Amino acid sequence: MVKSAPHEGAGKPRVAILISGRGSNMAALIKAAKVDGFPAEIAVVISNRADAGGLASAEAENVPTVTIESKPFGKDRAAFEARLQATLDDHRIDLICLGGFMRLFTAEFVQAWYGKMLNIHPSLLPSFPGLDPHAQALNAGVKVSGATVHFVTPETDAGPIVMQGVVEVRDDDTPQTLSARILEIEHQIYPEALRLLASGKLGLDGEICRLAGGAGVCGTLISPRPAG
Repeated sequence: MVKSAPHEGAGKPRVAILISGRGSNMAALIKAAKVDGFPAEIAVVISNRADAGGLASAEAENVPTVTIESKPFGKDRAAFEARLQATLDDHRIDLICLGGFMRLFTAEFVQAWYGKMLNIHPSLLPSFPGLDPHAQALNAGVKVSGATVHFVTPETDAGPIVMQGVVEVRDDDTPQTLSARILEIEHQIYPEALRLLASGKLGLDGEICRLAGGAGVCGTLISPRPAG
């Protein structure tokens, strides 16, 4: 198993959060990183949209922000990524967290950051990747759904799974109500996944992510819950 080595040198790993919108997971990560003992520092928030609501939220928390408008680059992903990489270098970034970043990366950029870039998706991957995962879950009639933190690979929502959180699906759920409950889970597991990565406790065994030093907490969830 290859153990994660998030950064070199002294001090906490420096994290960039990439957003395109309101940045609710960004806010959860910033809040967690302010707690004494958290092993990572949120060094910058980068948005590809100047109107992203998360920029103001980050600035209110005294986190530096940078806007790199992606629209002028059109389909030239490499040119956009060159500008992005220069910004990451300027801020001496060790790890990246995607928080609703609505732009695809080239395989070259993803490979350069493999094992150091996390994303969160509101489903229990590998089920329901891509768009409208809540509607996909309801249409499939699943009894549980949730969120997944995973390493980013060139394939969308397909990287090694770091952590998952589960909620029960109710018979009267809509995509909106299910989304709201899953969002609460997202805000819990994303900071924890970053904590594990930044502290060097994650390892990649081929395409499987494992917790270095042994298994995590064991438990059982049954839904619907048995009577009695």
